[in-house]
Amino acid sequence: MADTHLGPSRPRRRLPDRVYELLDGVDVVLHAGDVTAPETLHELAGFAPVHAVLGNNDIELRLPERTVVDLDGVAVAMVHDSGPSTGRAHRLRSWFPTADVVVFGHSHLPWHEVDVGADGHRQLHLNPGSPTERRLAPTCTVALLDLAAGRVRSAELVDV
Repeated sequence: MADTHLGPSRPRRRLPDRVYELLDGVDVVLHAGDVTAPETLHELAGFAPVHAVLGNNDIELRLPERTVVDLDGVAVAMVHDSGPSTGRAHRLRSWFPTADVVVFGHSHLPWHEVDVGADGHRQLHLNPGSPTERRLAPTCTVALLDLAAGRVRSAELVDV
Protein backbone atom coordinates (compact mmCIF):
# COMPACT_ATOMS: atom_id res chain seq x y z
CA MET A 1 0.00 0.00 0.00
CA ALA A 2 0.98 3.64 -0.18
CA ASP A 3 -0.28 7.11 0.58
CA THR A 4 -2.41 6.30 3.62
CA HIS A 5 -2.11 9.89 4.92
CA LEU A 6 -3.41 9.05 8.40
CA GLY A 7 -2.73 10.83 11.66
CA PRO A 8 -3.52 13.88 13.79
CA SER A 9 -4.06 16.20 10.82
CA ARG A 10 -6.89 13.93 9.66
CA PRO A 11 -8.35 12.56 12.92
CA ARG A 12 -11.51 11.10 11.37
CA ARG A 13 -9.75 9.28 8.55
CA ARG A 14 -9.03 5.58 8.98
CA LEU A 15 -8.24 2.63 6.77
CA PRO A 16 -11.34 1.15 5.13
CA ASP A 17 -12.65 -2.09 6.65
CA ARG A 18 -11.78 -3.90 3.43
CA VAL A 19 -8.09 -3.15 4.03
CA TYR A 20 -8.24 -4.91 7.40
CA GLU A 21 -9.90 -7.91 5.76
CA LEU A 22 -7.12 -8.07 3.17
CA LEU A 23 -4.39 -7.67 5.81
CA ASP A 24 -5.63 -10.67 7.74
CA GLY A 25 -3.35 -13.50 6.70
CA VAL A 26 -0.70 -11.59 4.71
CA ASP A 27 2.94 -12.53 5.25
CA VAL A 28 4.35 -9.01 4.95
CA VAL A 29 3.09 -5.45 4.53
CA LEU A 30 4.81 -3.06 2.13
CA HIS A 31 4.16 0.68 2.46
CA ALA A 32 5.55 2.95 -0.27
CA GLY A 33 5.47 6.15 1.74
CA ASP A 34 3.23 8.94 2.96
CA VAL A 35 2.37 6.94 6.04
CA THR A 36 2.37 10.31 7.89
CA ALA A 37 1.82 8.85 11.39
CA PRO A 38 4.01 6.36 13.28
CA GLU A 39 0.85 4.80 14.73
CA THR A 40 -0.09 3.58 11.26
CA LEU A 41 3.09 1.52 11.03
CA HIS A 42 2.48 0.09 14.52
CA GLU A 43 -1.06 -0.86 13.56
CA LEU A 44 0.07 -2.53 10.32
CA ALA A 45 2.80 -4.40 12.23
CA GLY A 46 0.01 -6.09 14.20
CA PHE A 47 -0.82 -8.01 11.02
CA ALA A 48 2.65 -8.82 9.64
CA PRO A 49 6.18 -7.46 9.45
CA VAL A 50 6.23 -4.05 7.73
CA HIS A 51 8.72 -2.66 5.23
CA ALA A 52 8.23 1.04 4.48
CA VAL A 53 9.94 3.95 2.78
CA LEU A 54 9.84 7.67 3.42
CA GLY A 55 7.22 9.73 1.62
CA ASN A 56 7.24 13.48 1.09
CA ASN A 57 4.74 13.91 3.98
CA ASP A 58 6.54 11.63 6.45
CA ILE A 59 8.10 14.40 8.53
CA GLU A 60 8.12 12.52 11.86
CA LEU A 61 9.28 9.15 10.56
CA ARG A 62 12.77 7.74 10.26
CA LEU A 63 12.52 5.54 7.20
CA PRO A 64 14.82 4.92 4.24
CA GLU A 65 14.11 6.82 1.03
CA ARG A 66 14.62 3.60 -0.91
CA THR A 67 14.92 -0.03 0.05
CA VAL A 68 15.20 -3.49 -1.46
CA VAL A 69 13.99 -6.53 0.46
CA ASP A 70 14.15 -10.21 -0.43
CA LEU A 71 10.74 -11.83 -0.11
CA ASP A 72 10.78 -15.56 -0.81
CA GLY A 73 13.56 -15.13 -3.36
CA VAL A 74 11.96 -12.11 -5.07
CA ALA A 75 13.86 -8.80 -4.89
CA VAL A 76 11.24 -6.16 -4.06
CA ALA A 77 12.34 -2.52 -4.22
CA MET A 78 10.41 0.44 -2.85
CA VAL A 79 10.57 4.19 -3.36
CA HIS A 80 7.87 6.79 -2.79
CA ASP A 81 8.19 9.11 -5.78
CA SER A 82 9.07 7.52 -9.11
CA GLY A 83 9.02 10.86 -10.92
CA PRO A 84 6.95 11.71 -13.99
CA SER A 85 5.37 8.92 -16.00
CA THR A 86 7.54 9.78 -19.00
CA GLY A 87 10.73 7.76 -18.60
CA ARG A 88 9.49 5.99 -15.46
CA ALA A 89 10.41 2.46 -16.56
CA HIS A 90 13.95 3.48 -17.48
CA ARG A 91 14.34 5.47 -14.25
CA LEU A 92 13.11 2.65 -12.00
CA ARG A 93 15.32 0.13 -13.78
CA SER A 94 18.34 2.41 -13.36
CA TRP A 95 17.62 2.87 -9.65
CA PHE A 96 16.93 -0.82 -9.02
CA PRO A 97 18.62 -2.83 -11.81
CA THR A 98 18.32 -6.22 -10.10
CA ALA A 99 14.86 -5.83 -8.55
CA ASP A 100 12.07 -8.12 -9.70
CA VAL A 101 9.37 -5.76 -8.40
CA VAL A 102 9.43 -2.01 -7.76
CA VAL A 103 6.63 -0.62 -5.59
CA PHE A 104 6.11 3.14 -5.57
CA GLY A 105 3.44 5.68 -4.64
CA HIS A 106 3.03 9.45 -4.50
CA SER A 107 0.56 9.95 -7.37
CA HIS A 108 -2.27 7.94 -5.72
CA LEU A 109 -2.91 6.43 -9.17
CA PRO A 110 -3.04 2.63 -9.12
CA TRP A 111 -0.96 1.19 -11.91
CA HIS A 112 1.09 -1.83 -12.82
CA GLU A 113 3.20 -2.80 -15.78
CA VAL A 114 5.89 -5.32 -16.56
CA ASP A 115 9.01 -3.80 -18.10
CA VAL A 116 11.37 -6.12 -19.96
CA GLY A 117 14.94 -4.87 -19.98
CA ALA A 118 17.47 -5.22 -22.78
CA ASP A 119 18.88 -8.23 -20.93
CA GLY A 120 15.44 -9.90 -20.84
CA HIS A 121 15.00 -9.33 -17.09
CA ARG A 122 11.32 -8.74 -16.29
CA GLN A 123 10.58 -6.07 -13.69
CA LEU A 124 7.09 -5.39 -12.34
CA HIS A 125 6.41 -1.71 -11.64
CA LEU A 126 3.53 -1.32 -9.20
CA ASN A 127 1.76 1.67 -7.70
CA PRO A 128 -0.88 0.39 -5.27
CA GLY A 129 -2.75 3.72 -5.26
CA SER A 130 -4.13 4.97 -1.96
CA PRO A 131 -6.64 3.24 0.33
CA THR A 132 -7.81 6.56 1.80
CA GLU A 133 -7.41 9.39 -0.70
CA ARG A 134 -8.18 8.60 -4.33
CA ARG A 135 -7.49 12.06 -5.82
CA LEU A 136 -7.68 11.46 -9.61
CA ALA A 137 -8.06 7.68 -9.34
CA PRO A 138 -11.55 6.23 -9.84
CA THR A 139 -11.44 4.37 -6.50
CA CYS A 140 -9.30 3.88 -3.41
CA THR A 141 -7.03 0.86 -3.80
CA VAL A 142 -4.30 -1.35 -2.42
CA ALA A 143 -2.29 -4.04 -4.16
CA LEU A 144 -1.81 -7.71 -3.40
CA LEU A 145 1.35 -9.51 -4.47
CA ASP A 146 1.59 -13.28 -4.48
CA LEU A 147 5.26 -14.28 -4.39
CA ALA A 148 6.60 -17.80 -4.19
CA ALA A 149 9.79 -19.67 -4.91
CA GLY A 150 11.59 -16.72 -6.44
CA ARG A 151 8.85 -15.53 -8.76
CA VAL A 152 5.87 -13.21 -8.91
CA ARG A 153 2.81 -15.43 -9.18
CA SER A 154 0.35 -12.55 -9.38
CA ALA A 155 -0.12 -8.83 -8.77
CA GLU A 156 -3.60 -7.46 -8.25
CA LEU A 157 -4.98 -3.97 -7.66
CA VAL A 158 -7.92 -4.21 -5.25
CA ASP A 159 -10.64 -1.61 -4.76
CA VAL A 160 -11.21 -0.85 -1.08
